Amino acid sequence: MANALEHVQDQVEHWHIFDRLFGGWSIPLPHFTLFGHEFYLTKYMILELLVAILIAAIYIPLARRSQNGELPKGARWNAFESLLTFIRDEVAKPSIGEHDADTFVPYLWTVFLFILFCNLLGMIPFLGSPTANIWVTGALASLSFVLIHGAPIAKGGLFHYLKSQWPHIEVGHGVIAMIVGGFLSLFVFLIEMFGTAIKCFVLAVRLFANMIAGHMVLASILLFIVIVGEGGYTNLWPVVTLSSVVGVVALSLLELFVAFLQAYVFTFLTALFVGMALHPEH
Repeated sequence: MANALEHVQDQVEHWHIFDRLFGGWSIPLPHFTLFGHEFYLTKYMILELLVAILIAAIYIPLARRSQNGELPKGARWNAFESLLTFIRDEVAKPSIGEHDADTFVPYLWTVFLFILFCNLLGMIPFLGSPTANIWVTGALASLSFVLIHGAPIAKGGLFHYLKSQWPHIEVGHGVIAMIVGGFLSLFVFLIEMFGTAIKCFVLAVRLFANMIAGHMVLASILLFIVIVGEGGYTNLWPVVTLSSVVGVVALSLLELFVAFLQAYVFTFLTALFVGMALHPEH
């Protein structure tokens, strides 16, 4: 029985292109042994490298032309540059502040483009979205977690950061009141630290869930064609095929919107959390 989940998960050892068509066709994926452990180059690892190459191939030439003082020309240059301008002016500066935003803009640009390109690869047949894997989104969220705490530490030092996060709770006068107040302050401080971990966990789960859910729906609709065909319903097969293709095309347009939206949401929330850490007084 065909399984939609198999078509949206990462693949190890073999990258399956066709399961039954043309007798089945797959691309072998390399693996090697290092220090007694097996290491595999998976399908999503290759796609992530492809994303990095695509981003570099697009933006390095544009950066060189901009550095030479050349004005943006053509739809392609303006489209790619407008993405960066939007992240800087509409995400970084309002969330982090005019003074500190430019320090973190390169990271936000990288995260946004990486997630966006990974999302869009899933719209191409036989490829996939690495962001439909919880380990990929978890790694991205871990980087955001490090940045949320590392940015204020780099700016003001560890002691200043811990002091800004430590709440001052007074419950009265006397030794006992001081002990109780200190205990409550410690409790609230630990909750705040744990809260940042939860925020980043939600970042990972939100991106992963949205991407895998969309691809699962598309794969499930297309698998109706296989199920009806294998079941011998020859009279229904043309109707199911046409309906499935039309439905997938319509939902693919929605998936394109989701690809951009989820890249924006992840980047925006990362910038917002960094701004909150840098300016706790606000």
